[in-house]
Parts: sequence; C-alpha cells; structure tokens
Amino acid sequence: MTRFTGKHAVVTGGTSGIGRATALRLRDEGARVLVTGRDVARLTTIGEAEGITAVLDDAADPDTGRRLREAVDLHLDGRVDALFLNAGLGAFAPVGAAEPQEVDRQFAINVRGPLLQLAALDSALAPSAAVLFNTSVVNGLMMPGASVYAATKGAVRSAMRSAAGELAARGVRVNAISPGPVDTGFFGATGLGAQEIEAFATTVLGQVPLGRFGTADEIAATAAFLLSHEASFVLGHELVVDGGMS
Repeated sequence: MTRFTGKHAVVTGGTSGIGRATALRLRDEGARVLVTGRDVARLTTIGEAEGITAVLDDAADPDTGRRLREAVDLHLDGRVDALFLNAGLGAFAPVGAAEPQEVDRQFAINVRGPLLQLAALDSALAPSAAVLFNTSVVNGLMMPGASVYAATKGAVRSAMRSAAGELAARGVRVNAISPGPVDTGFFGATGLGAQEIEAFATTVLGQVPLGRFGTADEIAATAAFLLSHEASFVLGHELVVDGGMS
C-alpha cells in the first residue's frame, strides 16, 4: 500500500515497540518519517533506516515542544500530515504507595508531553492532517496498581476529545488508539520485579479472550489506518485494540 506517499509523519517515542513499528509501517507506505526518543543507541539504529530521521527528544522535558517543532521545520519542511503522539510510560504501585515524584513523572511524560508537542506543531499541521494519541485500555479497567498510569491515560483520552472538537473546523482529525497488552517489553519498565512481572503478565493474559498478547505490528496496522485517508470520517474516537480484554 502507498497511503502515505508524499506525506510527512511524526512519531514520538518511535525507537521501540509500538512507536518503532508504526514509524516503519508509515515509511513502508511512502511517508517521510521523523521519530523522537531519548535512548541514543536506539535512535542511532532506527535513524539508519532509509526514509526515517531520528532526533533526541524527551517528552518529560518542558522544552519538548520547541525542540520537536525545530526538528519538523528542519527535516520535514515545517509540514506534518500524520502525527502519532505515542511516547509514554507506566509504573505500577498500590494506591497507598503513590509518591509525588512518581505522579509528576508519569503526568509529565504521558500528559504534559503530548499536549506541549501538539501545541508546538499545531500550525504545522497540514489541511486534512491526522493526529493520533496513544491511550490504553487501562484507563477503563479496574486494574489494581494502575491508578496513576490509568489517570494519565484517562487524561489523554479527554484531551484528545477536546482537541478533536477544536481542530475539526480545519479539517484536522484527532483520534486515539487504545492498546491492550502488547508484547513490547512494556512490563519491564513498570518498576516491578521479575516474579511480579511474570505473575502480573499471567493475570493479564487470562483476561484476553484471544488468549495471547498483541504484537507491535498489529497496533501499528491500526494506527496507520487511523492516520490514513481511509479513516477520513473517524473523529474523536478511541479505538480499542486489545484482543477483547475490555
């Protein structure tokens, strides 16, 4: 398919997992792709792929928007046709163990980051551009230990809805993709120990009717659809991709 021929795409958090798979999918369908990340080694690796430009940018930094806009102006001629606000993280702990710094960290990366990035790229969005936020099925589940992470993703969903209503007048579509459990190494970044990760993953897997974790490529295929002209009448929608978990 060549749905993105001649298009300029930005994928934040595009050096691994869902972000990397989506960046490669958009590239393979014809887009010039700019990816961001904070891991220099991973940035170097994906930056070697033809058609992809990789730039260092941490979504937690209050200056993330300015840096991203400068990169878009430099590498994409100041125009964005497809924007996937994907960078994020999750750390799990009981409600009673919530710490101020951890709450601030997750909200900075998962909520403030994409909002500042969208604000900075607002005037760079082409007519009929598509914006996609990455939320999570956790925002609608009663998952123990996920109160802070779920709160950030619920906030992202609400922000998406407001942005969709605001940008629709310009022909810009804003939606969200809500992945379920995906085999991307996400659990390794939750702050849980090896045994806790194994037990948690087993519990989560038992809630998925399809009986398996999803793959990054499966999420990327859905993300590419929502960012493409084939989803031209989809607006303000959170599309769940979770194997039936929710």
